[in-house]
Amino acid sequence: MNAVGRDDDLWEAIADPTRRAVLDLLVSHGEATATALTSEMPVSRQAVSKHLVILERVGLIQGHRQGREVRYRVRDKRLADATGAMAGVAARWDRRLGAIKRIAEDAAAPPR
Repeated sequence: MNAVGRDDDLWEAIADPTRRAVLDLLVSHGEATATALTSEMPVSRQAVSKHLVILERVGLIQGHRQGREVRYRVRDKRLADATGAMAGVAARWDRRLGAIKRIAEDAAAPPR
């Protein structure tokens, strides 16, 4: 998958508030199973598992089998890369909005 497709998948994955909550829990706990995450979420274990699959597919988390369960943890490098990408998008939007504001102010200013 190319970088653009991977970023599109990333934005889609983190657009969901439940996935963001799962990611937040993993960041705060360091590592957790789907069962442990479910105990802190208002959704079923099956729903949490589906969200974990999506987060793992985009590379934000990784799972490893321990006994009968899979333990998940955040992939720090991918999360840092995603955070950097989001900061870049925010900076571009700030510049665009600044330009729009200047155009609006110039249009509203009295003629000289």
